[in-house]
Amino acid sequence: MTLGQVAGLIAAIAFLIIALAVLIVGWQISRTIKEVKPTVGEARRTLNVVNDELGTLTHEVEALLVKSNELLEDVNGKVATIDPVFTAMGDLGESVSELNEAAKNLSTRVNQTATSAKSSMAVRAGSAAFSILKNQLSKDKK
Repeated sequence: MTLGQVAGLIAAIAFLIIALAVLIVGWQISRTIKEVKPTVGEARRTLNVVNDELGTLTHEVEALLVKSNELLEDVNGKVATIDPVFTAMGDLGESVSELNEAAKNLSTRVNQTATSAKSSMAVRAGSAAFSILKNQLSKDKK
């Protein structure tokens, strides 16, 4: 065998190995495609069902949104109607607070006046007692 024949034989073997590798890879790809085909078919059927139901679902969602907007407008109107009640309750609370403050001030003044009156009565009683004592002492001297 000459050197050219050996090189040709090596090239032929290399080509055979490459051809076998391509054949094995192709066979595995073919098997994988066969396994994936039913899954793709099922996904396609599922997507068709979803697409069919999507239109109905979209209409239902739109109807729900419209109803939600109507309810929200109704609630906003009712809240606007109730707002004066809460304002009045706040004003009433402030009035009660002011009334409590006024009652506290009045109580303090009455207390001060009572204390003052007690002091004044004590002074008068002391003066009267002193006058009586003075009269008694002057009678006893006579």
